[in-house]
Amino acid sequence: MAIDTVTEATATERESFEVIDPATGAVIANVPIDGPAEVAATVARVRANQVAWEELGIKGRAEWLFKLRDWLLDHQDAIAETMQRETGKVRAEAMGEVPYVTDLINFYGKKAKRYIGDEKVPAHSPLMKVKKLKVHYRPYPVVGVISPWNFPLILSLGDAIPALVAGCAVVVKPSEITPLGLGEIVEAWKMEIGGPDVFDVVNGMGETGSALVDEADFVQFTGSDRTAKKVLARAAETLTPVSAELGGKDPMIVLRTANLERAANAAAWGAFANSGQICISTERIYVEEPVYDEFLTRFTDEVKSLKQGMDGPEHGKDVGAMTFPKQTDIVESHVNGARDSGATVLTGGERREGPGDWFEPTVLADVDHSMDVMRDESFGPVVGVMKVRDADEAVNLANDSRYGLAASVFGSKRQAEAVARRLEVGTANVNDVLVGFLASDVPMGGWKDSGIGFRHGEYGIKKFVRPESLVITRFGGKREPLYFPYTSDRRAKLRKITQFFNSRDWRRRLGRR
Repeated sequence: MAIDTVTEATATERESFEVIDPATGAVIANVPIDGPAEVAATVARVRANQVAWEELGIKGRAEWLFKLRDWLLDHQDAIAETMQRETGKVRAEAMGEVPYVTDLINFYGKKAKRYIGDEKVPAHSPLMKVKKLKVHYRPYPVVGVISPWNFPLILSLGDAIPALVAGCAVVVKPSEITPLGLGEIVEAWKMEIGGPDVFDVVNGMGETGSALVDEADFVQFTGSDRTAKKVLARAAETLTPVSAELGGKDPMIVLRTANLERAANAAAWGAFANSGQICISTERIYVEEPVYDEFLTRFTDEVKSLKQGMDGPEHGKDVGAMTFPKQTDIVESHVNGARDSGATVLTGGERREGPGDWFEPTVLADVDHSMDVMRDESFGPVVGVMKVRDADEAVNLANDSRYGLAASVFGSKRQAEAVARRLEVGTANVNDVLVGFLASDVPMGGWKDSGIGFRHGEYGIKKFVRPESLVITRFGGKREPLYFPYTSDRRAKLRKITQFFNSRDWRRRLGRR
């Protein structure tokens, strides 16, 4: 599965953008830009096919997604190669996207009927017992997914899959930084799998995303809170509902009862997996004073042992390149600002020279909340470690943020869970990091400026459907008691009936006071 490049003829017909290999700086592809007209045509085409897709039912739609699952499993190595070239990930992390996607297909293929199948609802009022009540879930016809560059498959297919299972048609606008892997999969859906024409991709920058917001019936956005506000403002013009998973400044708390070796190992992975370019990366660590020195030593030693570079099928590297050069500028600014304000760089702290875009895994001590590195999202391989008196101070500092996406607490199970329950985040991991995202059974989303809505679990598919209530009269005559004409005799009888069933004491039920 090779990366396709646009021919010279195609490039002259339509504007295009370059895709860069972050590890080398080399141009690896030119991709045509889809303008508003192309976006409108794509949405209209899949919309026309959506009704037939919905009529397949949950089981029929799941069967098509299972075919996609099998194709993904059969092409894991080729997909990982594309992932590496467009993202700069090490091979182990590039190989991690397909297993997540295939697990999600299995999850919603099994659980969708329970979550969005017809529901029979018992009437609470005796007056409604003569009716049959049902809730029928109908999909939004077209879902537009606007996905970021850090996980090109997880954060695009991760929302497209439940939407497709729900019966929606889906159009994805991937990041212009990393559009290749998703494009190959959509092409395989069309040409190799032969899937129904309800799943497509449009490429481009902000104008393309805006056009998709205008055309879609529901928008799923993953990215920065700054861009999310623009998406929400645009969607407000057409009253289009939006679900948004945004940034984070995710804290980790290390209590004095923690297993420090595990905590240090987990912190290294939580902070530097995918070069720290994860919305739920560990970006700031608060450690109780009695164990601060030992934790900091263990953690720094672990980070120093990480191998940075680009590998291949043989694996061997731990930390890859930065995917987006502008993000590297932010990381460098945060590190330099902290250093100038008195922070101590224990390891890393510099951009690597040579081709590609690399920043060393960086640990900062002597940090505080006056520094950007402890308040603003760095989204890169840097973490600050701060000493605290006790768990209360740790919780207060952890919650002192406009973000509230995820957090981790390490300590004795009972104490760590108690602390986790006090954190203002959508997902809290106890004695682990990052894994909350892999728990498809429970909702994952942000509080405060970290988002609106949730993915995963029941929430992750129900957001793509609308409840239609069915109130079915089982039997009845030519005229119901509530129908015209209104007469004193009928109203008096209705009053007695409603008072009898709505009262909670016998005196009122019998019309007495």
